[in-house]
Amino acid sequence: MKLWSLPQSLEVGGRQVPIHGDYRDILEILSYLNDPRYPQPLAWAIAIGLFYKEPIEKALWPQAAEALAAFLTAGQKVSPGPVLLDWEQDAMPIISDINGIAGREIRQEKFIHWWTFLSWFHAIGPGQLSTLVGIRDKLRRGKPLDGWEKAFYAQNREAVELKKRLSPSQLAEKQRLEAMLEGGNNGKQ
Repeated sequence: MKLWSLPQSLEVGGRQVPIHGDYRDILEILSYLNDPRYPQPLAWAIAIGLFYKEPIEKALWPQAAEALAAFLTAGQKVSPGPVLLDWEQDAMPIISDINGIAGREIRQEKFIHWWTFLSWFHAIGPGQLSTLVGIRDKLRRGKPLDGWEKAFYAQNREAVELKKRLSPSQLAEKQRLEAMLEGGNNGKQ
């Protein structure tokens, strides 16, 4: 991918297919790809449908998905690692930090290309988001928190701890266990 331009279309099946490249479109796509309620094949089918402005024939979905995945990372190779950020849960600190970098309220803009948004995101320095991610990383690795981090964590536990998204079967089991604890029916349904 050419990083010195902002693509408005991607090649799929030997032709250029227009895309929805606004950051809000991509965040919606990521919400489906990261949602355990959707099996990955379905999540990718939804993502392809949302991303491309023209229908993609099913035989080209693997190629379309590969092009979409490369677009999401601006063509950069990304190694999978621990999840330390949630685009939805962390929306406010992300928006705040990106607004500071952009020098304006980005949500008022009609269109901001995903790669522009991603560039601003990668420029985020010290602030609330980096604090959240840093504390999450220390907790994940079992590292001790500094005094101010302990205080921040105590006051902002809800923001620091990533909310676990449950698949339908996990949600049903959780509800069954909660009912059992509340009703004392020993888990019998």
